[in-house]
Amino acid sequence: MRASRLLSVLLLLQNRGRMTAEELAAELEVSVRTVYRDVEALSAAGVPVYADRGRTGGYQLVDGYRTRLTGLTEEEAQSLSLAGLPGAAAELGLGTVLAAAQLKLYAALPRELRERAGQVAERFLLDVPGWFRGIESLPQLAEIARAVWEGRRISTRYRRWDRTEVDRVLEPLGLVLKAGNWYLAARSGDSVRTYRVSRIADPVVGERFERPSDFDLAAYWREWGEQFEKRLYPRKAVVRLSRLGQDLVPFYLGAVGARALRECRDEPDEDGWLRVELPVEPGAPALGELLRFGPELQVLEPADLRAEVVAAIERMAVNYG
Repeated sequence: MRASRLLSVLLLLQNRGRMTAEELAAELEVSVRTVYRDVEALSAAGVPVYADRGRTGGYQLVDGYRTRLTGLTEEEAQSLSLAGLPGAAAELGLGTVLAAAQLKLYAALPRELRERAGQVAERFLLDVPGWFRGIESLPQLAEIARAVWEGRRISTRYRRWDRTEVDRVLEPLGLVLKAGNWYLAARSGDSVRTYRVSRIADPVVGERFERPSDFDLAAYWREWGEQFEKRLYPRKAVVRLSRLGQDLVPFYLGAVGARALRECRDEPDEDGWLRVELPVEPGAPALGELLRFGPELQVLEPADLRAEVVAAIERMAVNYG
C-alpha cells in the first residue's frame, strides 16, 4: 500500500510540478505528517525531490527528472474506459485504480500533451444522470462487477416489475449505465436478458462459465433498447403542438418524443402549430403524459384517446368550479 502511495507522490510531482504538503495530503487522503514521511522515503531512495521553504514553497522534482515507472496494471488499464465517469468507477470499486491510471497516463505524456490534457479536464465535464436524480448507489454493484470481470455465475433473488421475487442463476456478460441506472446483461438458460441491478438481491458469486465468444455488449444493448422502446410505446397519438409545446417535447417525452419531432415532415401552420405523430404508452400513463402539455397540445387521433383527454379535462374543470 505504501509503495503505491510513494509512486503516486512521485507521479503527482512529475505531472503538476511544485505541490505543498497540504495539497499532496488532500490528493492522497492522508495526513500531512504521512506526506513528510513519504517525501523523506523518496529522497532516501534516490529520487531528487527537494523542498522550497516559505509561504509559496512546496515540494518539487529536480528539473528534467522523469520516472519510467508508468506501466499500467490490468485493473488500471480497464478503468481508463471510465475516465469520464469517476462516480461510476467508484460504484464499480475502481475509483482508486482509475485515479492511479490517470496519473500514470499523464506522467507518460510529453509536457505539451500533458498540459493540453489538463486543459481539457478543466474545460469539459461529462455528467451523465438527468436532473433531480443521481447515479444509483448500489452496495451489490461491486460484487456483480467482479463476477462480470471474472466470468463467474451469480446466484440471486430478482424482484420483477410486478414485485414478485424469483430465484435466478445468471451468467453476467456486461454492465450498462443508462440515465443513472445500472443494468446487467446476463444469460439465463439459453437466452440473454436485461436485469435492473437495483432489483438484484444478495448476489452470490459462484463458479466460472464460458463466455460466448460472439457476444457484443454494445450491439446487444442497442437492439434491446430498440425493442424495449417499442414495448414501452406501442401506441401512436396524432397531435397538434404549439411552438411552446414543441419546445416542451424533449423535456416531457424525452429522446423518443424528440426523435418523433425531428422526423416529422409536416410544416407548421400560420400560427406555428405543428401536426406530429407521437409514440405514447398504453393506458393511463399516456393520458398523464399528454395532459402535462396543458393548452399547448391538442389530441386529434385516435378517437378513444382524444375522448379520454376530453373527459379528464372536464373532470379537472369540475374540481376548479
